Amino acid sequence: MNGARHGSGHRPAQRVPRPFRRRPRRHDRGGRRGRRPPARLYRALADGPATPEELASRTSTLPRYVAEWLRGQAAGGYVEYDAATGAFSLTDEQAFALTDPEGPLYVPGAFVLALGTLRAESQITDAFRTGAGMGWHEQHDDVPVGCEMFFRPGYLANLVPSWIPALDGAAAKLNAGAAVADVGCGLGASTVLLAQAYPRSRFVGSDYHGTSVELARKRAAEAGVEDRATFEVASAQDFPGSGYDLVTTFDCLHDMGDPAAAARHVREALAPDGTWMIVEPYAGDAVADNLNPVGRVFYNFSTYLCVPNALSQPGGSALGAQAGEAAIREVVTAAGFTRFRRAAETPFNLVFEARP
Repeated sequence: MNGARHGSGHRPAQRVPRPFRRRPRRHDRGGRRGRRPPARLYRALADGPATPEELASRTSTLPRYVAEWLRGQAAGGYVEYDAATGAFSLTDEQAFALTDPEGPLYVPGAFVLALGTLRAESQITDAFRTGAGMGWHEQHDDVPVGCEMFFRPGYLANLVPSWIPALDGAAAKLNAGAAVADVGCGLGASTVLLAQAYPRSRFVGSDYHGTSVELARKRAAEAGVEDRATFEVASAQDFPGSGYDLVTTFDCLHDMGDPAAAARHVREALAPDGTWMIVEPYAGDAVADNLNPVGRVFYNFSTYLCVPNALSQPGGSALGAQAGEAAIREVVTAAGFTRFRRAAETPFNLVFEARP
């Protein structure tokens, strides 16, 4: 699974559709962020305690629906309820997790991602029986959007403040003006954040999924960085350019059917003193190390998203979202990189530095 991006391996091989394989239902997703009712309700409740009628007034919604939603949220521990006043509210901790898409954690993104993922239940059930894969491009539209919503806050909190400084000499190069390839960029969250932080550098994002590339270009234009952040439809094995000072892969190497070929292409595209920053989900090397709440999230998403995407591509590899450092090191060193180290980590991510 990847943050706002797709497993950017080979373009998927053409397969003969099975008569019983139902495609995910697609919908017009224009204006997603402003039109998702739960997100609006959480943000409005953060303004202060409210009865269902008061919250409905704040959000132009129907009180009866709002009342039932609030009761369910209180039963689940997502909001607080005061029986004396009939009002509902958010604690500081709940507001932190539920209301700010620009903060370091945004749980509604996980809700969108999870619901989008479950749209493919029948296809994944079929894949268990047949061994077929299912690419990210075949998933419901909410999957890439939910990924961006869920992972972007972590990138916002860590990418520029701590991850880039943890790489040997990378910040200085970016400040002076570097050439950067963001491989498997998805909707461009990481590319845009880097372009905003380092205006002297130039960034090329690439992803095999054309629709995501179109959205990435839109995101860059909205952020005012389209002059230095461009996007191409390309796989991790054939993304354009060479002599890059920095190549980045955010939460996507494990999604690829042939990560070894991707690593070799990254090695070829880097300048002699360049750096490959590899951001992957936090995982230990042994299964037992990952039997915890973080592993529960990543293993289950990986079953629906990461492994099926890898199996939909040539290469025969399916690392999964809990691959661990040893597996990533093996891929990197086999591609000819002579230096590999863990540069940084968070509860959800490991950040590796690879050098030629």
